[in-house]
Amino acid sequence: MEGILFGVIFYCCVFVSFAYDEELIAKGELRKACSKHGNAIPPARRINSTLRLIELRQLMDSEVRLGTHPVDAYLVTSSDEHQSVEVDEYDRRREYISGFSGSYGDAIITRDKAVLWTDGRYHLQADEQIDCNWLLMREGHKNIPTRSQWLKEQFPNGTRLGVNPKLISEYMWKGIKHELAGAKIHLIALNVSLIDEIWPKEQRPRKRTKDAFILDIKYAGKNYTSKLEEVRMLVQQAGADAMVVTSLDEIAWLLNIRGRDIPYSPFLRSYLILDMDNVFLYVNPKQLQQNDVLRYLHAQSGLRHYDTVQIRNYSEIWADLRTKSQLYNKILIPAHCVYSEGASHAIYEHIFPDKRLPYQSPIIYLKSVKNQMEIEGMKRAHVKDGAAMCDFLAYIETQMAKGRIFTEVDLANILDDFRYEQLESLGNSFRTIVGFAGNGAQPHYTPTKNTNAVIFDNATVVIESGAQYYEGTTSVTRSVHYGEPDVLMKEAYTRVLLGQIVFSTLTFPNNMKIAEADILARSSLWEIGLDYLHESGHGVGSFSGVKESPIAIQYDLEVSTKQTFKAGYFFTIEPGYYKEGYFGVRLQNIFEVVEKPWLAHTSGHKYLGFKTLTLVPYQQKLMAMELLSTPQRKWLNRYNEEIRQEVGAELKRQGKMDGFYWMMENTKYIPENKSCRISLVGTTLLFIFSCLNLTL
Repeated sequence: MEGILFGVIFYCCVFVSFAYDEELIAKGELRKACSKHGNAIPPARRINSTLRLIELRQLMDSEVRLGTHPVDAYLVTSSDEHQSVEVDEYDRRREYISGFSGSYGDAIITRDKAVLWTDGRYHLQADEQIDCNWLLMREGHKNIPTRSQWLKEQFPNGTRLGVNPKLISEYMWKGIKHELAGAKIHLIALNVSLIDEIWPKEQRPRKRTKDAFILDIKYAGKNYTSKLEEVRMLVQQAGADAMVVTSLDEIAWLLNIRGRDIPYSPFLRSYLILDMDNVFLYVNPKQLQQNDVLRYLHAQSGLRHYDTVQIRNYSEIWADLRTKSQLYNKILIPAHCVYSEGASHAIYEHIFPDKRLPYQSPIIYLKSVKNQMEIEGMKRAHVKDGAAMCDFLAYIETQMAKGRIFTEVDLANILDDFRYEQLESLGNSFRTIVGFAGNGAQPHYTPTKNTNAVIFDNATVVIESGAQYYEGTTSVTRSVHYGEPDVLMKEAYTRVLLGQIVFSTLTFPNNMKIAEADILARSSLWEIGLDYLHESGHGVGSFSGVKESPIAIQYDLEVSTKQTFKAGYFFTIEPGYYKEGYFGVRLQNIFEVVEKPWLAHTSGHKYLGFKTLTLVPYQQKLMAMELLSTPQRKWLNRYNEEIRQEVGAELKRQGKMDGFYWMMENTKYIPENKSCRISLVGTTLLFIFSCLNLTL
């Protein structure tokens, strides 16, 4: 009786504790090492933001510096002027004020509070990086208020919310304004960037201004003249006679030029205005003086043609929008599309209201469907990338067997070096992720000097990396173990692997919504009540952004319920499992959407399927083989055989024999029929049939 009573009391306490934690999460108050009682040691990578917040609040009160009345709250986004997914270190204003270095998140600072919103990829990272001045809103949990809801709770009598109009998309501006309607909370576009004002010049990284270069037609597959014609036709069909292009990846694709102004993405900081007869490129002209870029764009020609690109200074875009837009009946302004935020509020405000035509950029849909040269280039890039990964993994395994000790940063740096060795590689497509044990349980963890863990043989290591090749963009994730994984690690790994296998084998009509496919990536985890708080995949560019619209794969994401796959799309599938403080598992491949013309749909729809481009072995000792059916084992053997043929030939060609022999060992044949085990229990002989579809 006492035991039952103790159990009831125990579970009641657990329930109450859980409910209390949920309440704290909803308020943003559940923070690591921020209790008012006791003196817990703060995480090593936590940034002290106290003085920065004091300076910012002083500016919020200064009518002289603001040029308007004081503001009671200030919104800091993650964006640059072009609403890029990845931004230059110079533009990381939200990181400066908060200390949080993830790629996604917004901050609101009031006179007495500071709040950060971010999604499931960064909950653990943000909790460790932002100090106790901050509340943390973990998006994805229930009852988390939106930015507007939180403001209305804090300011029931109204307030003024300031923001830099160049650093917020019109989509976000209108969304917040709509949610604040009737709340007497006024959204104020400030002419001064408050973070720029308090960020010391000697501490702020320099703005990147490297030379632009041309992407050869053998990689681009189509010259920029024909691309201009396609875009002009679509602009006209939309009802406009001009378009302003603000997204850097769209300008790079349209003109077949690349740059190095954004970390890991080959883009040139620029704006572009396109009408039916003219092209105006707003850029730092010094960045075009090398590599024959001006000649290629016909910018120095005495005669002006419809494909002549006229060069303007970067800052002239603001004056030209006022004057040139008067010449047009309608000017298409990019609207929000999945990862593409669209044009900034400042861009909209510089165009007369009756001239505006908000519309999703047609360039997004043109560049997302790769042409034949881009498709072949992506395949070559992934073969080279597979060779680099196999060579790297072989080297680390050999060195660890000899007793060498590595840290997370060591592995990241060594992998980056292996990739740089590949021909036509321009470096990473994103910052390499290496997370050991509990660090690997943070989906987008990147090691720093304060968190840099030593790699031991008692947990998994999550390694996510990618490269930019002239032929294409790669991204791959593998989880490895340098000792003997436990049962939980093997089951987690196998169920994540099953998500990739099941997804890759899907054949479907071309009217199926993307969200429906996500179920396959998660189903094996759902079977035992597990999940992950991030999307299962996203679009990938060709020598462009590693995260490209319009593809977002997530079953409960609204845009995923409206989008469909198209032949020529490239995208990632990256299921994972994360046990906080213990270990993480994530596996990521890039897929191509291919048509299956030999199949006919009774309704007239075409059938599509997927081809796996990533060619890097899975670690067999992390597989719980009893969970794999015969068809799934056959899939693995076919995949391993393709790695042997494609990557094996590349490793031999490069003379990387250590990588070759490692690859051969890690793609060895997997028995396709489950073995039948015999065991003795007492005096009874039991035949335990674990073969597929055989039961007693």
